[in-house]
Amino acid sequence: MDNVRLGNSGNLVKSNSLSRLVKLQLWLKNNLFKDWKNAILTIIAAMFTGYVIAKVTTFLADSDWSVVTANLRLLMVGQFPMEEIWRLWVAVILVSVLFGASWGLWRNVIGHVAIALSVIMLIFAVVPYTESITKIYLGVSIASIYLFYAIGRKLSVLKIPVLVLWILVIPVSVGIINGFGILEPVSTNVWGGFLLTMVIASVAIICSFPIGLLLAVGRRSKLPVIKYTCIVYIEIIRGMPLIMILFIGQLLLPMFIGGEIQIDNILRAMIAFTLFSAAYLAENIRGGLQSIPRGQFEAAQALGLNNFKLMIFVILPQALKAVIPAMVGQFIAIFKDTSLVAVIGLADFLGMAKKVAANPEYLGKYMELYMFIALMYFIFCYLMSHVSKALEKSLSAGSR
Repeated sequence: MDNVRLGNSGNLVKSNSLSRLVKLQLWLKNNLFKDWKNAILTIIAAMFTGYVIAKVTTFLADSDWSVVTANLRLLMVGQFPMEEIWRLWVAVILVSVLFGASWGLWRNVIGHVAIALSVIMLIFAVVPYTESITKIYLGVSIASIYLFYAIGRKLSVLKIPVLVLWILVIPVSVGIINGFGILEPVSTNVWGGFLLTMVIASVAIICSFPIGLLLAVGRRSKLPVIKYTCIVYIEIIRGMPLIMILFIGQLLLPMFIGGEIQIDNILRAMIAFTLFSAAYLAENIRGGLQSIPRGQFEAAQALGLNNFKLMIFVILPQALKAVIPAMVGQFIAIFKDTSLVAVIGLADFLGMAKKVAANPEYLGKYMELYMFIALMYFIFCYLMSHVSKALEKSLSAGSR
């Protein structure tokens, strides 16, 4: 009997393998070689893809990556003082704690982001050119993610404190870097690299959302003063390129507020990015508001809801859900546009790479630097895109 069973199971495995092979052949035939035109396109695309992969592989293997490894700290944090760099790591560990706790409390897509961040940190921790102290900080950050993930799974009462900390994470992180008035502040003149890119992008994204929301609702207001004020603001900002707004922030803003008040260059850039992003977000949200059927307004009014409750509990949740892809697209654009701060003298991630490439010691090695910069931008943009898709799926917005 055992021999019979073994023989039957062997036949079953062989049958499944044949079935998979037939399915693969059918898929190839239907999708890539359906007719002679598809076959030619498939062969040309395969040859082009193979050529590109071969070229990229050759470039990666033959390139001298010492220009990246030797200047990694400069690319990541600019000229931030070495003896004060622990402040940055405290902020990174705080963010790691929040990601870990949020993963444990809510799971879902936040877990994907936490895992991706821990993998990135692990890669930097295991490569040989990372300094020993940096490896320790990276190890603590990774351990914090998984430790607080376990804590979050056990303690659901942490939801409110974690939400409050997420709201305060940017001012707290900037406060840690500046010493909270207790320690000697680190001048923003030495902030640079990926640190500057992340700070400007994070502040612009977080602050522009509520402003854009108010502008979108204000543009639909029945009060002419509010309505036309919002329209004028949105149209003026949308009518100007971002570079012009950055120059206005750097050159004209100090003239408007007077010479007695000094505003930091980085703060001016944050204000310019926030105002620019808010105008575009307002239009994205307005598109979502216009997509809500009139019946939704009438049904809410029939239930006795006033305008405030109607907008907060009925209209805005549906409108925001409908424009998630557009809003995330705007956030990704802002993240990438931070490279424009180079024109006003700030050395962001890309600007720092340009400075390194201009060093006579590394002449001709700019491609390695730009490949590294592009990879980092791609990782973070893809993470934002992935979160957007997961949010759409969880809110069932993409299935409509």
